[in-house]
Amino acid sequence: MADHLEASVTLPSDPASVSAARTYVVGTLAEWGLPSDTDAADTVRLIVSELATNAVQHTFGQSPTFTVDIALDRDEHLRIGVTDGHPRFPKRLPAAVQQDNGRGMVIIRWLTAEYGGKLRVRPTREGGKTVSIELPWILPAEPVPATGHQEP
Repeated sequence: MADHLEASVTLPSDPASVSAARTYVVGTLAEWGLPSDTDAADTVRLIVSELATNAVQHTFGQSPTFTVDIALDRDEHLRIGVTDGHPRFPKRLPAAVQQDNGRGMVIIRWLTAEYGGKLRVRPTREGGKTVSIELPWILPAEPVPATGHQEP
């Protein structure tokens, strides 16, 4: 594989774009060698869903689009970032037990840490922000065929 791979998509800040972002990222990672039916792909799918949902819900109409960037460096580090045009950084809010929202950043932080990664939030030159994660790139081992017998 190449030393550096990149992909990017810009989507409208609309709830339907959350699904499009997930599909784009998982499809791109499958092209790069990560099968979409693995635990790692499921984790990335959830992280991207939360990042994109935050970009849509918390920009209050001030960001008509958001961009999802994916980069793979030297088959070692996967970076996924979501950039929007709203200047406010995410805040850690206490989530009430019965509350249906407010847990996105907690979920992202926990999953990223669980996979040995890092979460970053950085301002953009244009006045918005990028919320990104970096994870170690770990491809699953080759599947072992499930057979009832083994050849001698």
